[in-house]
Order: sequence, then structure tokens, then C-alpha cells
Amino acid sequence: MGLAAAAGQEARAAAARRRLAQLRLTDEERRVATDELAEQFAVGRLDELELHRRVDLLNDAVTHGDLQPIFAGLPTPSLYKPAARKPGKWRWAAFAGAVWMAVPFVLGSMRSSGSGTRTLVGLLLGLGFFLLQRLIESGTFAFGLNPVLLAWLPTALLAAVSLGLLARAR
Repeated sequence: MGLAAAAGQEARAAAARRRLAQLRLTDEERRVATDELAEQFAVGRLDELELHRRVDLLNDAVTHGDLQPIFAGLPTPSLYKPAARKPGKWRWAAFAGAVWMAVPFVLGSMRSSGSGTRTLVGLLLGLGFFLLQRLIESGTFAFGLNPVLLAWLPTALLAAVSLGLLARAR
């Protein structure tokens, strides 16, 4: 994840902690916080004595603000992490746009190949665009690449391929 994206997520988590600081903890939130501490113990960030000390503090905690010293020096608990966003509907619009851009290949000159070949090429281009977009999106999150790359690279690559094929066809 890029530095800007990580900073943005940390800022959102800090804002969530401030909003919830005066709210009382629910039993479910206590359970989640206990699970988070157990996970930190499992990965070796806490020893057994420190785990028990923090769990005792957690059992005495009343509000979300009381959790701050409990999780000091540990990653932000999942209570404050924003929920994962679902993929937007714009992807299907992008897919339809990619297929629409492939239409000239399907309805192109009848001399070079049959309509079945052109249809297959058009569908493969549209599907390739969609899959490339998904691959690049995963790569930007996994490798911390620039989000602008996510937004424009698939479109730029498809446009370059389309223009190259149109130039070759003329």
C-alpha cells in the first residue's frame, strides 16, 4: 500500500477512535478486543504477563477511550478499521465500454476474416480489459503502487492496443 493510502487509512482509524472515545464498550467489542490481544500474543508482540495485564485493563475498561492504553504500541484494532468497500458498479460500465470499443473489430472489413473470428476477438478484448483491471487493482493494493495507475493503466493499454490494431487494419 502506498504511503498516502496508508496515511489516509490511519487518519480514518484515528477519527473513528475519537468519535467513539466516549461511547461505552459492548460485550461484542470487548470480545473482539480480547481476540485482537490474543492475536498479538500469538504473533509474539506480547509476552504472557503483558497479555494478562492488558486483558485485565480491558475487563476494567468502560469506554472506547479506555482502550487506547491497552493497545499502545500495537497495530490498530479492527474495531476502528473501516469496513472493506465493495467493488463499484462502474466496473461493469467499464467492461461494457471495453466491449463497445471492440465493436469496430467485429464489424470491420469482411475481407480479412469471418464474423466469428471478429466476435471472438472483440469478446476477448473486453474480457482481457476487465481481467487486466482486476489484476492491476490487486497489484496496487498488494505492492503499494500508485492508485492513479489503477485508474488509467488498463484504459491506456486498451486504447494503445485498439489504435495499433486500427492502424494495422487500414
